[in-house]
Amino acid sequence: MSRIGVIGAGAWGTALAMTAQRAGNEVIIQAHEADVAKAINGKHENSTFLKEIKLDKRIKATTDLSLVANVDVVLLVTPAQFLRPVCEAAANNWPPGVPAVICSKGIEETSCALMSEVVSEILPSNPIAVLSGPAFAGEVANNLPTAVTLASEDETLAKILMETLNTPVFRIYRSLDMIGAQIGGAVKNVLAIACGIVEGRKLGNNAKSALITRGLAEITRLGIAKGAQAETFYGLSGLGDLTLTCNAMQSRNFSLGVALGQGKKLQDVLNERISITEGVYTASTMISLARQLNVDLPICSAVDGVLNHSNDIDASINELLIRPLKAETA
Repeated sequence: MSRIGVIGAGAWGTALAMTAQRAGNEVIIQAHEADVAKAINGKHENSTFLKEIKLDKRIKATTDLSLVANVDVVLLVTPAQFLRPVCEAAANNWPPGVPAVICSKGIEETSCALMSEVVSEILPSNPIAVLSGPAFAGEVANNLPTAVTLASEDETLAKILMETLNTPVFRIYRSLDMIGAQIGGAVKNVLAIACGIVEGRKLGNNAKSALITRGLAEITRLGIAKGAQAETFYGLSGLGDLTLTCNAMQSRNFSLGVALGQGKKLQDVLNERISITEGVYTASTMISLARQLNVDLPICSAVDGVLNHSNDIDASINELLIRPLKAETA
């Protein structure tokens, strides 16, 4: 595999395009916005989503989905809630057998489907893999050391993709657990909002540490109920991604939580942003999925209440603190 298509020219899509090019591949990236494609081709930069980063002039950009799908492998880096229509638009020009590597993190609002379930429905003749883990786009773009998980039920495909995308500083570990990689990547966004609220409310590091730990228990419960392997959540796409996203203002979800904790209104925060904050859209869908699977997610439910049901933050925190005492493993 040497020709890589990247669908989605946000910060993460652009960083992955840079990584794929550094790994020795020919790369074409699809942008929804014509001005972004023009800037990548002309100025070799994406100042809209990834400021002050120079792109290699060999990375080409287009707004035409048909050009990006007719390659050796496609990286899907669109926001989760747009993945279905994007795949539907690209399907007619997507040759059978060309792998789709899902790099988006979320759960579809209308169906509670994982991203792999969406893609397999639209592209039944194309193998699927999931790329997830603790990776801020800016650091990847700046060629700083990063390790991620590439999950696929086809281990041979996973090995090929690892060799195709790996660089000396972008290290890939493979997994067979696509469900676990996706649950970890989706749920950690909601938990990052919770950690941001703790930060914004100045509740201390003890509270944040407890929230991350109990949040990991919620990820694991939901993942196992969905068919994932428990050990996945102690790896890069679980604990690794969770700890990164819950501790840094570079995380859109964490920084949104901080703003909410400081008393800002959700819509005001969202109106200030050009990039999508996935946890906002994942929260209610994840709770719906948890109900279907009969799984209790108290922290995530509290976040959903604050985001989507106008619940008071302080009251929500108090409700978590007065829950009945229980064994830590439960």
